[in-house]
This record gives sequence, structure tokens and C-alpha cells, in this order.
Amino acid sequence: MSAPLLPKFTSRPQGGGTSPVDERAVFAAVVYVLTSDCAWRHLPPTFGVSPAAAHRRFTAWTEAGLWRRLHRAVLDELGSPGRAGLDLSED
Repeated sequence: MSAPLLPKFTSRPQGGGTSPVDERAVFAAVVYVLTSDCAWRHLPPTFGVSPAAAHRRFTAWTEAGLWRRLHRAVLDELGSPGRAGLDLSED
């Protein structure tokens, strides 16, 4: 992948809010919530991201089509030359 898939953070035009957090930390927090059946409000503080910030970023990324682009990038990488790809056969 040559270009980052996560949209760049842009500050709110009205100002205020908190300073931007590490996008990878936010991504990890979002993936944790989506894969662990954890409620947003119970996101562990060890991620360094507030539950509200993680949810806002998840919503923004969903509206920006991130998940579709990420899925396509993973499939493209798996199908790239020199890769074994996925074996979907059932033995």
C-alpha cells in the first residue's frame, strides 16, 4: 500500500476540543470494540483514547468509506504476486 488508508485528522473549524490523538491508537481502540463485543462506553483507558473520540472517529471513517477501502487493500495485498493468497477450499 502506497498511501495511508486512514483519513488525516482535521481540527474542527469552531476550535475547541482536545488535541488530536495517535491515529493508530484510535484504530486499535475501534478494532477492539468491534471485535470484542465491548460497548463503546467500556473501552479500556489503556488505549489512550476516550470512548467518545473513538466512536466519533469510527463514524467519520465509516462515512468516508474506510472499511471498504481497507477490505479492498487487504484483498489486493493477499492477491499480489509472490503471495500464496487465501486457500478457501474445504478439506
